[in-house]
Amino acid sequence: MNAVMQEASRPQAARRPVLEGRGLTKRYGHVTALQGTDFELREGEILAVIGDNGAGKSSLVKALSGAIIPDEGEILLDGATVHFRSPLDARRQGIETVYQDLAVAPAMTIAENLFLGRELLRPGALGRWLRLIDKKRMLAEAQTHMANLKIGLRSLTQAVETLSGGQRQGVAVARSAAFARHVVIMDEPTAALGVKEGNMVLELIRQVRDRGLPVIIISHNMPHVFEIADRIHIQRLGRRAAVVDPKRIGMSETVAVMTGAMSPEQLPAECLA
Repeated sequence: MNAVMQEASRPQAARRPVLEGRGLTKRYGHVTALQGTDFELREGEILAVIGDNGAGKSSLVKALSGAIIPDEGEILLDGATVHFRSPLDARRQGIETVYQDLAVAPAMTIAENLFLGRELLRPGALGRWLRLIDKKRMLAEAQTHMANLKIGLRSLTQAVETLSGGQRQGVAVARSAAFARHVVIMDEPTAALGVKEGNMVLELIRQVRDRGLPVIIISHNMPHVFEIADRIHIQRLGRRAAVVDPKRIGMSETVAVMTGAMSPEQLPAECLA
């Protein structure tokens, strides 16, 4: 049994935390977006982050991905405190984020988009001095990355603008999985997609998890959340209200906690994760 299979067989509670937030606080003038919130992503899991508008889920994920700097609290990666000053700092630590707008270049090819901002240079003086891009090597490695996630596309030399919404999302997911070493974060990965393409993206997310990368997804789509998540982090009023097990709690109870119609203390202990 390989390491990924062994990890998948371990109970959730026994898995070590990979990415944590402790007492994270973020203020924007008189508005407090995060009020001492806690967060924990465990190895080998898909963790969904849900919350009503203004709950602080976007600020939480931006803090974890380096897009904003918390005013208070600390972020830990593999148990060590880290200080992200920008998304580039998070990327250097192996945290990749797929944003809702995908950040793809429509006129460029699929292979070029996979290496966007991280282009491979040709060996020797051609790369070192003339900065010539090694398109052949990029194409070969892109084919490997797409094959690993079982993304079937006609040609990786076609422009991204020729792809459907689901296929573009697949390119963005493949790019994050290719370079992430610790965590993949996905912001509304199935938004504006049809049923078929939404299901395709969910399967891609499972494959990323099954290859050993824990995944955070932010989503308003509750059926998708319950279909794919191993645990659900409920954010409310700038704090973590509860973390629940979607296999032991109903969708209506989860939404009730999210909206404040039910207190987390009212949940049975077996629903908490």
